[in-house]
Amino acid sequence: MAKDTETILLLQGGGALGSYQGGVYEELAACGARVDWVAGMSIGAINAAIIAGNPPEKRVEKLNDFWARMSQSVVLETFESPAFPRMWSDHANAAWIAAFGIPGFFVPRIPPPQLQPPGTLAAISVYDTTSLRRTLEEHADFERINSGETRLSVGAVNIKSGNFAYFDNAKQKIGPEHVMASGALPIGFPPVEIDGEYYWDGGLVSNTPLQYVMEVRDAGTPATIFQVDLFSARGEVPQTLTDAAEREKDIRYSSRTRLNTDDARRNQELGQALERLARKLPEALRDDPDVRMLAQFHARSMTPIAIVHLIYRAKLHETDSKDYLFSRSAMQDHWAAGRADVHRSLKDPRWTGRDPARPGMTIYDLTREDGR
Repeated sequence: MAKDTETILLLQGGGALGSYQGGVYEELAACGARVDWVAGMSIGAINAAIIAGNPPEKRVEKLNDFWARMSQSVVLETFESPAFPRMWSDHANAAWIAAFGIPGFFVPRIPPPQLQPPGTLAAISVYDTTSLRRTLEEHADFERINSGETRLSVGAVNIKSGNFAYFDNAKQKIGPEHVMASGALPIGFPPVEIDGEYYWDGGLVSNTPLQYVMEVRDAGTPATIFQVDLFSARGEVPQTLTDAAEREKDIRYSSRTRLNTDDARRNQELGQALERLARKLPEALRDDPDVRMLAQFHARSMTPIAIVHLIYRAKLHETDSKDYLFSRSAMQDHWAAGRADVHRSLKDPRWTGRDPARPGMTIYDLTREDGR
């Protein structure tokens, strides 16, 4: 990739499915792609912090270590046989995790929230996530994050206002609490206090940081954006109640990624149309302040931007528990899928043969048979 092109990695929330993002990053690194800016939501914020909080040569190792630790507590390892289908063992593993948690991430509250004093964080969350702070500090150097070497942005929701908030090391100092706030999914996890305000998981409003990045990025800098999603908006009509629960979750957390990219592309097309209209105006009107403003909009629309969709597509045996199935086998499957999708995308002739200087936005979804 050209040095004058900004490379941005966007990581969606999705719990245990986040190991797919680890595979995506490993393959991107193997292909020589550098990351200038990583933005994440929920588990994507954790992966983003690990990436931004380590030198490039240590990032894959730290991601691997984090995901190995997250998947080591499951006692029933997944296997498949005619008498014991994969789906059944996945259910058993997910039930174990829901009951006992994951050391270094979350554990059930004892006593449970119903017996905790009203008004406390313990009374409004099923799990205690105190240990996650130390896990983050072990896997990410927050001094490095705040050096600005790699830009990091993580999204959360202010509980009182219901408004989105982004914590961005280009604007403020980032600590483990900002990352934990991005992943504080209610009612499982407690909200996180930052500067007197309480925050929940950013996925409550939008599960992808795409819109934020498009709004605040330098409009004049060409960009390659890898949009890594853990839920697919497209799917089949469910056949069972379990299928319906899984499909509902996919639709809810896919956050209309394609709608966001389509809106961005329409804005680019609008800017180009405005420029054509301005050329048709009489000479006396071309220096009008409104026309000059529209000209700036056109300039933004001409910046080359390539968005590469990398979307995890669930296996047939997976159910609605896939986002909290932290089994070793599931983690390895997701990681391998991430590597395979990047490899396939970056080797695709539609990618290798593209024109990086092409004005405007081009969207690629090269793991689908119909391409873009």
